[in-house]
Amino acid sequence: MHDHGLIDTAAGLRALADQIAESPWVAMDTEFMREKTYFPQLCLVQIATPDHIACIDPVALPDLGPLAGLLHDPSVLKVFHSASQDLEVLYLVTGRVPTPVFDTQLAASLLGYGEQVGYGNLVQAVLQIELDKTQSRTDWSRRPLKAEQLSYAKDDVRHLVELYSRLHGELEALGRTTWLAPEMEAITRPELYQPHPEDAWRRVSGHKRLKPRDLAVLREIAAWRENEARRLDRPRRWIISDDLLLLIAKIRPADPEALHGLRGFPKGLGTEPARQLLLAVQRGVDLPREAWPALIPRAKPLTEAEEVVADLTMALLREIARQQRIGPEAVGGRRDIVALMRGEQEARLARGWRHQVAGRELQRWLEGRSVLRCDGDQIAVLSPDAVPAGLGTTP
Repeated sequence: MHDHGLIDTAAGLRALADQIAESPWVAMDTEFMREKTYFPQLCLVQIATPDHIACIDPVALPDLGPLAGLLHDPSVLKVFHSASQDLEVLYLVTGRVPTPVFDTQLAASLLGYGEQVGYGNLVQAVLQIELDKTQSRTDWSRRPLKAEQLSYAKDDVRHLVELYSRLHGELEALGRTTWLAPEMEAITRPELYQPHPEDAWRRVSGHKRLKPRDLAVLREIAAWRENEARRLDRPRRWIISDDLLLLIAKIRPADPEALHGLRGFPKGLGTEPARQLLLAVQRGVDLPREAWPALIPRAKPLTEAEEVVADLTMALLREIARQQRIGPEAVGGRRDIVALMRGEQEARLARGWRHQVAGRELQRWLEGRSVLRCDGDQIAVLSPDAVPAGLGTTP
């Protein structure tokens, strides 16, 4: 594997892009900072193929044109581990979501390595390599980058090359490559990474405690905060805290004096932002009842008998997952079981590979078309007519 070092010139980036252009897939990772900003600040891009490895410095290269061409080339598969945050930052930089994508974390969950397994743990489990973690809290925005930082960063794609080969091979051997396709399509939808200020109120901690009329105000002022944070490129909490948003939604101040008199109100908020905040409060107050936002209604609680059925169904799901060498969390959780029990059309266990692997068998059991038998430390699933007469079963 040829190490290109740190790419920090336009000519170097073009040369690297040309050399890896023929590769059918590339392993990628990013390092970014967002502790003091609203938008993630891209600080480093690592890229590797079986023959090449490099770090790209976006601080020195504000124009990542050759890299963008690779990211959006439909003939080149982009391999990430836990891809969502990498996809978000690359979407913000290039304006498009990289596709197609292979996420080794999702692939690992389909192979029994656990749900949301970390990169270091997966490298240890699959490759028996223990990664150096000394640079995990490094400040990637500072320049110049040290040799140990670059070595640490390259390890994130150096081993990803081998991880991809191993995991892809296991998926193919087990006939599970098609299972991953819908999961990958789900995380590459552009709307996931586009701003929706009108929905920001749902992320305000404690919003479920508010009355419907207060929620109308909260929706308006949370959208104001979201737009203000974007405008200033500052974390939301630096504009106004969640607790203060809830208080404003309840009290609904009508003038600057009442607003500035609230405990914890930021003294540094300017006159114009404060005026816009008051206008947002008034918009919420003026909304008619039919326009008030509504909380997602809580599902009807299960009866005591249904809880028992859900417990047994979950046990059967875990057994099926064990036999298939899949982490049960990747197949479904209790919420998915309840959705299947209630016949919901969008139940994950009622469609796709989850239905094929477990949902079909779970549905048969729920409908009384199969029974469970405990055989030592194993659970056996039988058809009713296969159970010996007089043998107790659990329907």
